[in-house]
Amino acid sequence: METRGTWEAEAAVKREYRTQELAEAAGIPVRTLRFYRERKLLPPPRREGRIAWYDDQHLARLRTIAALLERGHTLGGIAELTAAFEKGRDVGQLGELLGMGWSDETPVRLTPEALADHFEGEVTPENLAAALDLGYLAPDGEEIVHVSRRLLDVSSALVREGVPLAAVLETGRRVREHADALAALFTELISGHLGEEAVTRLRPLAKSVVEAELTSAMERLHQRRGPAAPRPPQTPSS
Repeated sequence: METRGTWEAEAAVKREYRTQELAEAAGIPVRTLRFYRERKLLPPPRREGRIAWYDDQHLARLRTIAALLERGHTLGGIAELTAAFEKGRDVGQLGELLGMGWSDETPVRLTPEALADHFEGEVTPENLAAALDLGYLAPDGEEIVHVSRRLLDVSSALVREGVPLAAVLETGRRVREHADALAALFTELISGHLGEEAVTRLRPLAKSVVEAELTSAMERLHQRRGPAAPRPPQTPSS
């Protein structure tokens, strides 16, 4: 208990950096850091007289910018992308949602026309707003980034089968809530017994448990409901 309290107390202390220290931690020149600040790619630092103090959120932003530049994004596109996510998300999540870090997801770049083709006319302003709020989509210049090839393929397949896109997005929102709870459960289990460093290493085990339990749950539900009633034959139109 004492160890846990000490760890929590240390975690609550926010680390701060001067300009030179932040640039060194991010691996960039000071002039690049100042350029990003002038372009409003970084939030303003805390001021103490003439000294600018940055924190770990600024460092996370700089690392995200570097990763996006490596993927071919422009600075203008990055500015739009971060602005979109800052409306409802912590900036530290941006890299994860774009398939960086430890995520297995592959982001997809689409034109608005290609996105509309995927969803057969259901890309309405309401559905776009819901997808942006979930973090599935983000603008990047004249294109749109979908954060997951798998989620894009699954959602477009459901729409082609006749499920309304609005219902798919609402289900995605509810699944997100359960996924967050499962992630917290497994993280607490692993970190509580083995330490934080083991969470990344043992992540595939957690995924296997969730997949196996979901398969079993759907099978049990199918058995309780019984076989589905056959659809009535289609009558040829006259």
